Amino acid sequence: MEQQDQSMKEGRLTLVLALATLIAAFGSSFQYGYNVAAVNSPALLMQQFYNETYYGRTGEFMEDFPLTLLFNNIFSIVPAILMGCSRVATSFELIIISRLLVGICAGVSSNVVPMYLGELAPKNLRGALGVVPQLFITVGILVAQIFGLRNLLANVDGWPILLGLTGVPAALQLLLLPFFPESPRYLLIQKKDEAAAKKALQTLRGWDSVDREVAEIRQEDEAEKAAGFISVLKLFRMRSLRWQLLSIIVLMGGQQLSGVNANYYYADQIYLSAGVPEEHVQYVTAGTGAVNVVMTFCAVFVVELLGRRLLLLLGFSICLIACCVLTAALALQDTVSWMPYISIVCVISYVIGHALGPSPIPALLITEIFLQSSRPSAFMVGGSVHWLSNFTVGLIFPFIQEGLGPYSFIVFAVICLLTTIYIFLIVPETKAKTFIEINQIFTKMNKVSEVYPEKEELKELPPVTSEQ
Repeated sequence: MEQQDQSMKEGRLTLVLALATLIAAFGSSFQYGYNVAAVNSPALLMQQFYNETYYGRTGEFMEDFPLTLLFNNIFSIVPAILMGCSRVATSFELIIISRLLVGICAGVSSNVVPMYLGELAPKNLRGALGVVPQLFITVGILVAQIFGLRNLLANVDGWPILLGLTGVPAALQLLLLPFFPESPRYLLIQKKDEAAAKKALQTLRGWDSVDREVAEIRQEDEAEKAAGFISVLKLFRMRSLRWQLLSIIVLMGGQQLSGVNANYYYADQIYLSAGVPEEHVQYVTAGTGAVNVVMTFCAVFVVELLGRRLLLLLGFSICLIACCVLTAALALQDTVSWMPYISIVCVISYVIGHALGPSPIPALLITEIFLQSSRPSAFMVGGSVHWLSNFTVGLIFPFIQEGLGPYSFIVFAVICLLTTIYIFLIVPETKAKTFIEINQIFTKMNKVSEVYPEKEELKELPPVTSEQ
């Protein structure tokens, strides 16, 4: 009874842990989501500003090509002050520089925040807290869609404010996050400061008896000593991390190549073809964003109940079916009067499926299936695959759409199918397991006798048993 009571205390969500999670996710993930969507509504107004500014300097208007290039291929993160002042300073260069800086910030935060939260959380809350960054991304997108309504800030006077608001969450994080603990795993394994790690755990868990968790981290440290820091190059060479690395590449690639951005891109056309008035499409789009938030919020609560593997299988399967039906609906929408409504259902179904698994789970899995020394490099690989895949879809989808027309989504259906098959055959369940236990599952898959074959004495490490 005493041991059960101890386990319950160890696994509870304390105020410190909850606030650290919210501030980290709000300051980084929310800002990322907000910046992704903030430029969509005022796009034409910003292009007009670019053109007017350029004309005022040169007496000529911009050609279409550089204008489109500036707009569609430069998305990222921004010093909000520069963007907010761009119109006053009559300098569109401030927007471009700011968006580039925001992009760098987004790339860093999309990797660091899930890793930080995964290392802070007890194993029974790791899944739920690991999904929170994705939740805040969807909230950021929705807030940007709402503020971006034409009768709010997506107008001639309001768009600099719309862009500049991104500085609010960043400022709050800068002010508040230093008051919260560093990752205990980082303190013990990287910094070799057991006292600081123990103090951080006590603050996060809300009680003093953290010896069992310290022992688990120390065992992970022992398992890491043989390998030292694992660079990206070394990560690709290590047989003992082969299936972990391949799984992350498949999941991060599948997340973006499954057509999520293409689905959003096509959505406005689908709404218009279904008879939604052009001036009302912005409200329907915001409604779709609200569905995305609600389903990601649901994922926070069911990820520890249903597990990561089931959510991935369920999510990709829903996306697969939605892409197939959407293809048929788009092909028949000019001949069958009610087909555009089926298309709307498919778009919303796709959003639901992606929000349940493909969007939130891959980043969480990077934290879980890699140990401390290889985790940063794994996030670098996962983040690179994510952004390259995102860029690839943005680059080639117009050509796919031009060549295949309504059959464009067959390509994404095939990717969803292949990713689903891989998950079913390869990806194990990681729910309620310690990092060492998860690593031992992959050790068997990789057909190596221990975590790191360079160190023979690691064979003697006792296995860690789950406390259910």
